[in-house]
Amino acid sequence: MIEHQVRTRKSAEDFPYEEHLAYKIAKVAVDPVEVPQETKDMIINRIIDNASVAVASVSRGPVTSARVIAQAHPQPVNAEGKSCNAGQGAEIFGVDGKYSAEWAAFANGTAVRELDYHDTFLAAEYSHPGDNIPPILAVAQHKGLDGKALLRGLATGYEIQVNLVKGMSLHEWKIDHVAHLGPSAAAGIGTMLDLDVDTIYQAIGQALHTTTATRQSRKGLISSWKASAPAFAGKMAIEAVDRAMRGEGAPAPIWEGEDGFIAWMLHSPERTYTIPLPAEGEEKRAILDTYTKEHSAEYQSQAPIDLARRMRETIKERGLELADVASIVLHTSHHTHYVIGTGANDPQKMDPKATRETLDHSIMYIFAVALEDGGWHHVDSYAPERAGRPETVELWHKISTIEDPEWTRRYHSTDPEEKAFGAKAVITFKDGTVIEDEMAVADAHPLGERPFGREQYIKKFRTLAKGIVAEEEQDRFLAAAENVEQLTDLSELNVRVTEDALAKAPKTPGGIF
Repeated sequence: MIEHQVRTRKSAEDFPYEEHLAYKIAKVAVDPVEVPQETKDMIINRIIDNASVAVASVSRGPVTSARVIAQAHPQPVNAEGKSCNAGQGAEIFGVDGKYSAEWAAFANGTAVRELDYHDTFLAAEYSHPGDNIPPILAVAQHKGLDGKALLRGLATGYEIQVNLVKGMSLHEWKIDHVAHLGPSAAAGIGTMLDLDVDTIYQAIGQALHTTTATRQSRKGLISSWKASAPAFAGKMAIEAVDRAMRGEGAPAPIWEGEDGFIAWMLHSPERTYTIPLPAEGEEKRAILDTYTKEHSAEYQSQAPIDLARRMRETIKERGLELADVASIVLHTSHHTHYVIGTGANDPQKMDPKATRETLDHSIMYIFAVALEDGGWHHVDSYAPERAGRPETVELWHKISTIEDPEWTRRYHSTDPEEKAFGAKAVITFKDGTVIEDEMAVADAHPLGERPFGREQYIKKFRTLAKGIVAEEEQDRFLAAAENVEQLTDLSELNVRVTEDALAKAPKTPGGIF
């Protein structure tokens, strides 16, 4: 890997085009290096993972709205019923038909993100790099590309987003993490379409410029836009590539400009960021640093859910009752404390009537329910009647978080053996009894008690698809996904749900489209 120093440059400064971060990313995108087998295998896992959570969310409101909007943009066909512009059109999860690629990407991206249940990578910034799959796959379907091209594009998408996340914090300055997704998706599409460096450079710049937003989408009363934000970034990435291919340019240098991203969206013109990128000829393996979720909750909740499950058994073995808890303190990292803990100072995180999206970002609520139930369910654990149980509310409101410098250090560690996203829980009972336990990584983490492999990804898909996708359709999709490198028709990676499942979707009010 090459570590690139990236900082603001004055307009009058001699700053050659080839030194721009967008150009260096574009150079990685055009590198014809082969995709290593481990990377291919993990991409297949994540294609399965995305499909799992997409079908599980198919009847939810935000996903339904996004799907209906996308279906209002069918791929144009000629008199013979064939797609115009030499394109095939893209698929929308759950349904038949061919649709405009950018709108299919928006619908599918919303479906993937809605349950907050797919892959994650945490470093200087947060990310769900699986968000790259919907836009890159939609373009591949639209252009009639094959599985080999798709694998190359996705390897780039993951590589760029993960490395931006390693080197550049956005949340520190209240910028939403999808600002790293627009450039990564644009780069991945560029790889897949075999575009030249200059075109990809312009697309990356446009994608960053149009996908920068504040973190208010994940603060306070969190709305359904939380699911749509990465989908919108993917849609913008597709449009950015399309414009760049037509010769249209982008603001430049997009990161380093005197009035650019670093100078005004992040810290200040004085800050220098170190972005690692593969050297020419170096394999793209960043996806192997990422991890998926066993539980449908914000990633920093994964280990605490497993910890609560374990501590529940300890409490039972010692003959104690949750009704007798006086307080619970979670000692954890800066990120966990300030984003999903009491350090956020969001009263909504303690509100039984809060939205699902808000409860998903309340470690206090999540730990209380996991401690009571001994597990987590992607629907039942968020149900209004579940959140409103008096005994749950009472326990929930006894939970607080504090930042522990050691957990923060481990969160930012570059050593995978000590990098951690967990917490220590101190449960104090009214009689003075104290139970303590801690967990560094979730059970499903590569270093956890039960790491996810292909078998677990398939099990997750079948569990979430049960009653939504017919068994023969499950079998067909899984066979296609596992054979992606040999596919010549990428529509096989779409999953059709049953009519009964679609019938459960809410009716949406009419809009413009």
